[in-house]
Amino acid sequence: MANHVSAIKAARQSERKAATNRQRKTRLRHQIRAFRRAVVSKDAPGAESLLAPTFSLVDRAAKWGIIKANTAARYKSRLHASVKKLQSAA
Repeated sequence: MANHVSAIKAARQSERKAATNRQRKTRLRHQIRAFRRAVVSKDAPGAESLLAPTFSLVDRAAKWGIIKANTAARYKSRLHASVKKLQSAA
C-alpha cells in the first residue's frame, strides 16, 4: 500500500481510470457483438443501421487508447466488408 499522500492519490486515480477503461472496452465489445449478430442473422437493414454507431465507438476507443489505431482500422474494414457482402447477397 502506498504511504505518501501523492502515491495514495495516484493509486485512487489509477483505480478510477482502470474502471473507466474497463467499462469502455466492454461497451465496445457489446456494440461489435450486436453488429455481428445482425450480420449473422442476415439482417442487412439492421446491420447497416448499426454500422455508423459502431464505427463511432471504434474510433472513440482508439482515441481513448482502449485499442490501437491499426486495430480500429482493421475492425472498421472488416465490419464494412461484411455489410457490403450482406448487401450484395440480398
